[in-house]
Amino acid sequence: MFLNGNRIRGIPIFAFLLFLLAGCVVDDGNQTGGELSGDLIIFHAGSLSVPFKEAADSFEQLHPSVNIQREVSGSVECARKISDLGRDCDIMASADYKVINKFLIPEHTEWLIKFAANEMALVYHQESKYHDKINRFNWHEILQKEEVLYGRSDPDSDPCGYRTVLSLRLSEKYYNQPGMANRILSKNQRYIRPKETDLLALLETNTLDYIFLYRSLAEQHGLNYLTLTDSINLGNPELKEWYNTVSVDIAGKRPGKKLTIHGEPMVYGVSMLKKAPNPDVARKFLHFLLSRHQGLQLLEKHGQSVLVPASTKYYENVPENFRQYVKR
Repeated sequence: MFLNGNRIRGIPIFAFLLFLLAGCVVDDGNQTGGELSGDLIIFHAGSLSVPFKEAADSFEQLHPSVNIQREVSGSVECARKISDLGRDCDIMASADYKVINKFLIPEHTEWLIKFAANEMALVYHQESKYHDKINRFNWHEILQKEEVLYGRSDPDSDPCGYRTVLSLRLSEKYYNQPGMANRILSKNQRYIRPKETDLLALLETNTLDYIFLYRSLAEQHGLNYLTLTDSINLGNPELKEWYNTVSVDIAGKRPGKKLTIHGEPMVYGVSMLKKAPNPDVARKFLHFLLSRHQGLQLLEKHGQSVLVPASTKYYENVPENFRQYVKR
């Protein structure tokens, strides 16, 4: 285009400026100023606490009139606050996308976006018993020793809890040690906690020798950890069929009902609720979270690999301005 008097190829300057202005208004969460306001309620998994706090702080700096209220729980518990208790919530971010799928779709939302991955690890401290001898070949033998204390999170409220069970059942098969998983799961049950981050204090006070935790959390907190083989850690997408050979039952949607969870690679999911109290802010924050140079960069900074764009069977239900983050 070129200027010609007060017209641009027959378009009045005034109209052209309006066109440019309209083109600058993009729903990507990056706008500054006071156009957004009010509370934004986010329920999210404990393993997302560090990156989500940074994301929330950064977003509030861009939008000073927004107040982000983060509520941290095990992902299953997060979902039940919505489905069973009717709690107000704008955005739900789960450590397992299947929690949104099984507990919230279609009543409370019609879509989800897979956005990050992780893997299981065994975490310890410098005074843990046998910390100088443990390795990826003998860790299951050490955990079975009577004097060794370990902790895990509750499978009924936290994906890290049922992923621990799945990893142990995979280990039993991988190491050809019949009954090993039940022997480990039956000991130290007094150290089961509602979510994985609740275990950190028990480790830091030397109450426990070992805890099962996500690798990203171990890295975020500067903890010693043992990496587990891919056949066990639920972190390798190429081993999906192998992971699927084990399962665990957790509490279902209704009292007395069970829900069977099969092993599969770890994938986090996020969605905006149908009855989001502040949908405009929720949409902007989701764009911020899923932006390669903003929220996703924070996740990578804190030890999680990102998956955006990832496939979803809910592609047709994903709002059009969010389809850039998914694929069929």
